[in-house]
Amino acid sequence: MTDKKLTVVIPMAGWGARLRPHTWSKPKPLVSVAGQTVLDHIIDVIATATDLNNCRFACILGYHGDKIKAHMAAHYPEVEAQYFVQEEMLGQTHAISMARSVIQGPTIVLFSDTIVQDDLSFLLDPAENPEGVIWVKKVEDPRRFGVVSVGADGFVSDIIEKPDSFDNNLAVVGYYYFASGEALMAAIDQQLNDKMITKGEYYLADAIKLMMEKGLKLQPKPVDIWLDAGLPETVLSTNRFLLENSTGTETTVKLSKGVKIVPPVFIHPDAEITASVIGPYASIGSGCKISDSKVENSVIEEDSAIQTSHLRDSLVGARVQINGARGKLIIGDDSTFEASE
Repeated sequence: MTDKKLTVVIPMAGWGARLRPHTWSKPKPLVSVAGQTVLDHIIDVIATATDLNNCRFACILGYHGDKIKAHMAAHYPEVEAQYFVQEEMLGQTHAISMARSVIQGPTIVLFSDTIVQDDLSFLLDPAENPEGVIWVKKVEDPRRFGVVSVGADGFVSDIIEKPDSFDNNLAVVGYYYFASGEALMAAIDQQLNDKMITKGEYYLADAIKLMMEKGLKLQPKPVDIWLDAGLPETVLSTNRFLLENSTGTETTVKLSKGVKIVPPVFIHPDAEITASVIGPYASIGSGCKISDSKVENSVIEEDSAIQTSHLRDSLVGARVQINGARGKLIIGDDSTFEASE
């Protein structure tokens, strides 16, 4: 355990347009996968670095930011969290700059549609003491990503956005660490003052390049698992992966006669299932009621009711009423689907 406070910056102000209709009623980090919100999965990763009570959270909010506040208060009441609003969508470092008053000391920045599986305990280990870390993953086609170039000394020599060649295949996954939050803010201020804009936005990569010019030794940290939750199809693939690599079916769920579970699944203990087949790769939220139905490769959020349906490859929001559906449904919170006769 360390006495250093870890500043955790999570930009969450985006519209989440690619996840509509779900993000009409809630911010993207509160979409569920494998029994938890995406935000919960991210916080689980942070907890590998240090105790959450040793963290200072800076949440950058926008659309439906009040729901992020409510979620943090309900699920992490002991965690120190402050909230900042980004009213204009001017890019990554513009968002981070909203929290300048609390960015100090060891600082980690994580973007809220990405789940990385890694042990972060080395960050605050005095024996390791990294100046900066950027998490990366080898990809087959780097042209769709920001990538890093690594020098002979093993440190990052450049960050390249959507390269034309395949020479550098270490894609940037969206997690960053800086031993000095003050140095990060100084670089961001320089970037903002000099209007270093790329395609109309302020990108973190440009601020990091300024830090590297001033001597920052940025360590690339490869990861095997990089999960995306920014599109309906990637939410489902992430749900599938997490279920395959978790403990699987809840054993305390209220199951009646005639219910078949095909693992892996997550079923909240408060859910009620009757005369149905659940799975494989289904996540059923708290308070759901499912009867005379089959649900596979789908996420059903809390307090939804499904009757006489066969759902697959579906994302169903909270408090949804479904009767007689067949196939794929992408349907947001507080909606009703009734099959026509």
